[in-house]
Order: sequence, then structure tokens, then C-alpha cells
Amino acid sequence: MSMAQAVSLPRILVSTDASKALSKQAASTRKPRTSISTKKRAKVSPSRRTQNLNLEVSPHRAVSAVRLMRIQFGGAFADLLNKKGKGSGDNEMGYVERTLGFRTKDLDDRDLRLVTDIVGGTIRWRRYLDHLICLLCHDEKTFSSMEPLLLQILRIGFYEIVKLDMPPYAVVDENVRLAKVALRPGAGNLVNGILRKLVLLKDNNSLPLPKLEGNDRAQARALATIYSHPVWMVRRWTKYLGQEEAIKLMVWNNSDPSFSLRANSRKGVTRADLVMQLNLLKVPHELSLHLDEFIRVKTGLQNVIQAGLLKEGLCAVQDESAGLVVAVVDPQPGQSIVDCCAAPGGKTLYMASCLSGQGLVYAIDINKGRLRILNETAKLHQVNSVIRTIHADLRTFADNSTVKCDKVLLDAPCSGLGVLSKRADLRWNRRLEDMEELKILQDELLDAASL
Repeated sequence: MSMAQAVSLPRILVSTDASKALSKQAASTRKPRTSISTKKRAKVSPSRRTQNLNLEVSPHRAVSAVRLMRIQFGGAFADLLNKKGKGSGDNEMGYVERTLGFRTKDLDDRDLRLVTDIVGGTIRWRRYLDHLICLLCHDEKTFSSMEPLLLQILRIGFYEIVKLDMPPYAVVDENVRLAKVALRPGAGNLVNGILRKLVLLKDNNSLPLPKLEGNDRAQARALATIYSHPVWMVRRWTKYLGQEEAIKLMVWNNSDPSFSLRANSRKGVTRADLVMQLNLLKVPHELSLHLDEFIRVKTGLQNVIQAGLLKEGLCAVQDESAGLVVAVVDPQPGQSIVDCCAAPGGKTLYMASCLSGQGLVYAIDINKGRLRILNETAKLHQVNSVIRTIHADLRTFADNSTVKCDKVLLDAPCSGLGVLSKRADLRWNRRLEDMEELKILQDELLDAASL
């Protein structure tokens, strides 16, 4: 494969509590994908919907509990659930009915914003929340053997009280009701007792935290609980960055993420047009300092989703860092460009929009399902005429390909540890062993891209 220019971007790998029970719960999250509902997915008739309707259960809590189950046991990704615009209305309530056996009242915009906040925050602070839950159970066995849905309900309640400062009486009442309806009365009683203990501790400013003392291993375990990260990450960052910088990094990872929107110029949408839409939606924003088509959004992404701006292809959620990569490639009309590890396709779509309908982007990826999504999005963004997807492993494809191109982009798979504020679930899905495996994979991909 003749490749006139190679732009390689393998991302840089950043060089006692109730730990036994927490370890058992953590181990359960690493099981292969399992179904969270044994009920067959079938269309629900209007009469049955009315029959299964429960108006007493908080809709955002029911949806949050089911989302957390899907993420932990169903292989779903927290960021995709929030950004693709699929987490709303009947679709979301359908998951609730199939999992819990009933529907609640429809979600309004406030409910959807709460779902996003609660799901992301509960995942982000999972280790810390589990530490508190385990201690308040007063029985390690009770915590480690707790059924998944009950644990998710408790996590939601703890997060709402400890991190969101919601009115305790409402949090206790609503989560107890959810546990009773979704599980059984005894589960509601357990939730009631544990949440009331938490409220007393918080009111007395006496929430238990592990002490930062002992040897390096003990301090790493304490920091992992306080800042809710895996122990191996804390030890790695402390080793290479020092404890003070490691703490700063974890604080950043736990902060509310900001997002960027890219105006889709291929549909004739300018940044000024997008600014006007955001003003109408009352979404706070600021212009990118580096890229003319990008706008930074700290809050209000759900408003953008609900308004249909993403679904209509008028804009895309895309990090400025990804946009800067495309700026380095500098796609020009008439050029042929190979995107070696293309899915999910953000940079592919942006490069294609720069071609003004002339040229071609070869989007290669090993994941057929993600390429299918890329194709669908390309049609939505009206750039499918200049994108050709290729389902292949670059390491074998490069040896036999006759594709001619002007430029090559390799954004190699990485650990993702630099985007933990946006990918709340990723910290729990990475292992120390992944780091070495990724280094080997990146080397092999770079060799293949340079052929």
C-alpha cells in the first residue's frame, strides 16, 4: 500500500477499608455479558402498558437503576447511552418494563438530566459508595452477596444524599418505594434502614473514610477508596507522578466533564448557526479557541439531544483534541486518506466533511458493528459518498492491499485513561495487564500503517 504521508497518533500510556467485600463485588463486574432480564422482548400493547403502569415510582430512579444494570452486566457504555439520543421516552421505559416488569410515568426533560447525572456520578463514585454501603451493612457477607438491583438502588440513594445533596426524606422515600415495587417489601425495609443510617452520619458530618496511613500499598488502597479509582491505577500514578499529582489527576477525573460540539458544515451548518440554536435552547457555551467549527458545552447536552440536533446530523459531539488531529492531517478536496482504526468514526466523518464531496476516506476497522454505525452516521451527515468502510484487521490488510492514498491516519487503540472524566465506566473496565497488551498492539499497528 503506497502511503505518501503517515500521521501516527498512538496515545501515550501514563507511565484499611472494607476491601474484601469490595473486591468480591468488583469481581462480579468482570463477568462475561449476562442478561439482566429473562423476559422476552416483545411489543407491548397499549392495554398492557396501562396495566403495568406504576405512577408511584420515581421515573428517573427506575431508569437510572436499569441503566446501571445494563452498563454493569449488559455491556452497554455510559457515554453512548447519553450521547446517541437513544436514552429517552418509550425506548428507555421499554428497558424498565422488560427488566422490572412495570412502567412509570413518562420522563420529562428534568428526569432525563437527572438520569445522566445520577448514572455518570454513581459509576464514577462506585468504589467510595460501596465502601460506605459495606460499612453500614455491618456485615461483609450481606454486602458481598447483595443482589445486583438492590445494590444499584442503594448506590443511587447514597449518591443522591452524599454527592447531590438532595433532600434526604425524598431520597429515602423514593428509593424505598422503588425497592419494594421492583423487588419485595423486605428489600425496601433494608434500603430504608441503611439510607437512614447514612443520613444520620452525614448530618453529624461523620461519614467514615479510610485513613491515609501505613505503607505505600495501604495508602494506595485508602486513596483508591477516597477518590474512587482502582488500586492499580492509584499505585501506577503515584509511582510515576508522585502522590500529590496523582490526587490532582483523580480529582480531575471525578469532575463534571465538558463536551464539544462540531457544526456539520456538509449540511450547511455554520458555527454561528449552532450558536443560535444553543441560545434558543438556553445552553451555556463558549467558542473553541482552536477550531472554527467547534463549541464547548459544560452543561445542557441533554437539551441538545432532546432538540434533535444530533439525530438530524446538524452537529456531532466531538472532542477538540480529535478535531486537532484532523487539522494536522489537513484533508483537501480530491485527496485519498486512510483512517486505519476508524470506528466509531468521529475523525472519519470530520475528514470526509473537509473533502467537499471530492476524494475518499477509507475507514478501516476490525469491528463490523461499529463500522455499520459509522455508515449510518455518514448518511445522516451527508458524507457517505466520500467514505468507504473496510472491515479488516489493519495488521493483515496492509500486507495485501493495493489501496493508493495521499495520507494515512493511525489513531491507535489506547487505554483511555486520559478521558476518565467523560468515560465514567472505563476505570472499572481496565486492568494493569491491558497496558502492556496495548503497547504491543500499538507497535504492530504502527508497523502496518507505515507499509
